[in-house]
Amino acid sequence: MKINGDPKHGNWWLEFGSGVLVGYWPASLFTHLRDHASMVQFGGEIVNSQPSGSHTSTQMGSGHFAGEGFGKASYFRNMQVVDWDNSLIPLSNLKVVADNPNCYDIRGGINNVWGNYIYYGGPGKNPRCP
Repeated sequence: MKINGDPKHGNWWLEFGSGVLVGYWPASLFTHLRDHASMVQFGGEIVNSQPSGSHTSTQMGSGHFAGEGFGKASYFRNMQVVDWDNSLIPLSNLKVVADNPNCYDIRGGINNVWGNYIYYGGPGKNPRCP
């Protein structure tokens, strides 16, 4: 998956696999991203609109916690950004944050096979996440 800025029109395109364009975000949505981005953020969100205060049982990712690792938890690997001359470069200063790690969590790292990676997910409501 790749997101590219179009320097001619300022749109941001979502590409999947080997050049399959899935869609784009028009330049009008991102007034400060006309020429470049200064930061990249990835995130997930689960919304619970019930007033009871009980957490939702909606899963994130595969429904498994990040610590369960490969084969269980969802992941992204070999994360890179496109620089000013359209070259792919590995992410630097990767930071991971989970607002409620008893419901959903995230772990990041780097290795020689996957480059930068993150594992993420969780089951939502569970004995540790009431």
